[in-house]
Amino acid sequence: MNQGSGEHAERTRGVFAISVAAEMTSLQIQNLRVYERRGLLAPARSEGGTRLYSRADIETLHRIRDLLAEGLNLAGIARVLELEAEVARLRRRLAQAT
Repeated sequence: MNQGSGEHAERTRGVFAISVAAEMTSLQIQNLRVYERRGLLAPARSEGGTRLYSRADIETLHRIRDLLAEGLNLAGIARVLELEAEVARLRRRLAQAT
């Protein structure tokens, strides 16, 4: 496994319980559940069904919080997150091509 994929695996591994994620992001637990239902993020689940948030999920929650503060609604936030992910994919493809 190369270093890049190892870092990605570490960044995306679910390790934080919902209460910890809520505290880390200054968001309410019920809001985290709403964001998941709306498809804004998809935390991992333990064998018992407990949500486990990764560092990448925490970053997404910070972004959601910031976009809410800017006045966007959840539909707008979903679109912004989609566009940001597409830009990141295109940048990776461009970097590989050069």
